[in-house]
Amino acid sequence: MRVALASDHGGYLLKEELKRTLTEWGYSVVDVGCDSLESVDYVDYAEKAVEAVRTGDCERAILVCGTGIGMSIAANKFPGIRAALCHDVFSAQATREHNDSNVLCLGARVIGVGLAQAIVKMWLDTEFTGGRHQRRIDKITAIEKRFVQP
Repeated sequence: MRVALASDHGGYLLKEELKRTLTEWGYSVVDVGCDSLESVDYVDYAEKAVEAVRTGDCERAILVCGTGIGMSIAANKFPGIRAALCHDVFSAQATREHNDSNVLCLGARVIGVGLAQAIVKMWLDTEFTGGRHQRRIDKITAIEKRFVQP
């Protein structure tokens, strides 16, 4: 699986740790930045990562900023993206099973490396259960289609 990875300056150090972890686990990582602790706008990096998912270059993306909130707001503006902000393992499992999330957002100032790794592992290992949940995803897609400009 190819996973896009992005952060702003607040999430840079955790992104770098997750890049090493994902590589060790055998994932192909596409790091779209940022590349330092210098202040940048999270929106720019969220867009790069979600575009990798939208175009099919990557199956999923992981976004990291200070709280994860900004990244999740920005990512969810793109049609076809279901970004979930998770700070616990149960939510990571539930968002894959029930919401078929394709983007995971994390807050580097909220959780540590060990918990982030556990959340990412659960999120990557959990499959969408479909069934009644697919009906709900279809409704979200229908809403997106009503608001997308041609």
